[in-house]
Amino acid sequence: MAYRVAVVGATGAVGRELLKILAERKFPVSEVVALASARSVGQEVSFGEDRVLKVRSLEAYDFTGTDLALFSPGAAISAVHAPRAAGQGCVVIDNTSQFRMEPGVPLVVPEVNPQALARFRKRNIIANPNCSTIQMVVALKPLHDIAKVKRVVVSTYQSVSGAGKEAMDELFNQTKGSFVNDLPTVEQFPKPIAFNVIPQIDIFMDDGSTTEEWKMAVETRKILDPDIQVVATCVRVPVFVGHGEAVHVEFENPITVAQAQAALKKAPGVNLYDRREDGGYITPIDAAGDDDVFVSRMRRDPTVPNGLAFWCVSDNLRKGAALNAVQIAEELHRQGLLKKQPA
Repeated sequence: MAYRVAVVGATGAVGRELLKILAERKFPVSEVVALASARSVGQEVSFGEDRVLKVRSLEAYDFTGTDLALFSPGAAISAVHAPRAAGQGCVVIDNTSQFRMEPGVPLVVPEVNPQALARFRKRNIIANPNCSTIQMVVALKPLHDIAKVKRVVVSTYQSVSGAGKEAMDELFNQTKGSFVNDLPTVEQFPKPIAFNVIPQIDIFMDDGSTTEEWKMAVETRKILDPDIQVVATCVRVPVFVGHGEAVHVEFENPITVAQAQAALKKAPGVNLYDRREDGGYITPIDAAGDDDVFVSRMRRDPTVPNGLAFWCVSDNLRKGAALNAVQIAEELHRQGLLKKQPA
């Protein structure tokens, strides 16, 4: 069975990655439509190695007869057009923050909670979690299964690609300018990002947390376990692709480093690379272009009962966004939940 698929936000970094991964993984498609805002109409985007798609207008597109839409256009646009697509019978997988915490919308990481897909028909919308949440829960799930996670303290080191193409351009231009004594132009971030780190991602809330930090807490509870406590500090770093996270976990039950490593070795979507030697860990450059969540630096945390600490890294444009969305589509297909719409 092959499906008619629309990719919304096809000219953005995640949209292009969605098209690339759909082709790479040979998702069964009969037709792929690239959609974006009116100003992008007529642009060309690649689908696989030998196909080029002309971008069409999202505003004018009728989703009737489209089986699946992968959305990554920004939350405000998804708020308008994702329900419209869903109302026309199209299954929507939305990569924005718009629907993640709505009760009737499943928030899904296929390696962690594929059973949640059974509830998507209420809204016909499935939410893709935040990039930093995805890689953390993929690493936590096999550990939670054997010792039950109680509390997580996480510090993230997030690349600029998580903020879009303009943010990547700003890092490039500031870096280049620093060698010719050009003053940095600051537009995408609160402070210069080149040769700097910025302890703010998204906007501040009343309690002093940012919304990115809030997302990691509430999304982890929705996906993995409502009783898990999470405190996050999210930091933007001058890296183009790939998020790193330093994760400290307190478990309800005893767990050893060896037990944790054994569980991670068997876990889907996890690549344990943990050598106690110089360079015996994975960095964002190593993970770029890869589908796995890499776990390194596994060790005991002696400051809490039943504590472990580890480092995890993932390509935020792939597993943190586009790949996870395509894996959701594959899981819908595998479970027989994705139906062909009348043409």
